[in-house]
Amino acid sequence: MDRAIRVEGLTKRFGAFTAVDDVSFSVKTGEIFGILGPNGAGKTTTLEIIEGLQKPTQGQVSVLGLDTVRDSTKVKARIGVQLQSSAYYDYLNLREILALIGSFYPKHIQPNHLLEQVGLLDKATQRVRQLSGGQQQRFTVAASLVNDPELVILDEPTTGLDPQARRNIWGLIREINQKNVTVVLTTHYMEEAETLCQRVAIMDQGKVVATDTPQNLISSLKSTYTVTMMSLEPLTEDQLLSLNGAVSSMQIQENNTYVIRLSDSPRALDSVLEGIVQNDIRLEHLEVAPVTLEDVFLQLTGTELRD
Repeated sequence: MDRAIRVEGLTKRFGAFTAVDDVSFSVKTGEIFGILGPNGAGKTTTLEIIEGLQKPTQGQVSVLGLDTVRDSTKVKARIGVQLQSSAYYDYLNLREILALIGSFYPKHIQPNHLLEQVGLLDKATQRVRQLSGGQQQRFTVAASLVNDPELVILDEPTTGLDPQARRNIWGLIREINQKNVTVVLTTHYMEEAETLCQRVAIMDQGKVVATDTPQNLISSLKSTYTVTMMSLEPLTEDQLLSLNGAVSSMQIQENNTYVIRLSDSPRALDSVLEGIVQNDIRLEHLEVAPVTLEDVFLQLTGTELRD
């Protein structure tokens, strides 16, 4: 089976509102697949249908070769799900919570093994509320692995974490994937998607607007670099024209800040930098950055990624 998930013509309506509109994509077995998009894009509804929690209005979804409507119970037994927020019994410790969750499944992993896998074995007798934010997130990942799933769905697994805790979760996700577990994740962090995902789907307004590897999506942009500069005074018309060599777009922001997207690198970058020097443009700040996955999203949808 080369596809862990197949989504074909998926539509979900709530009354007159269409949350998911004729969406099709597939997730390869063994890959880390990302679903990106702003709030309201249809990501969570799509995941809930994949998880068997909701029924589609139209279309078909299969997970691990099973229909999510006809075989919902079988699907749930073979997948793991980590939600954006989880609630656990306050009077149970970590080991007891995992034992309780594991008792719901015909196949389950011993709590101590799971806690060791996520680096929390020394916290086994503590309550969830006693853990730090990063430790709590690791525990929710452990809870999603209790039934030894073939597919794990992680909904914004690092939201609200500091950079160190976030990278700790990244390492954990890679470890899970290296054990031949397919991983599907949603995230608002573009660096996270670029670092972890073999492929991503970008959703907006209920539709999938692009699906490919992060690098292929980035390479598809005409722009290759973004130059952000803050000048000490507003640029004159002649100074602006001097920078127009191979510029695909220029955005003028507050505080004499100019965001320039270049379409032909490195010649365009050389041209802009030479124009700054030759036209005596005095700068307070200059930043040159390659285009990113967020630039792809902005070009495709014109919408800021947001929490």
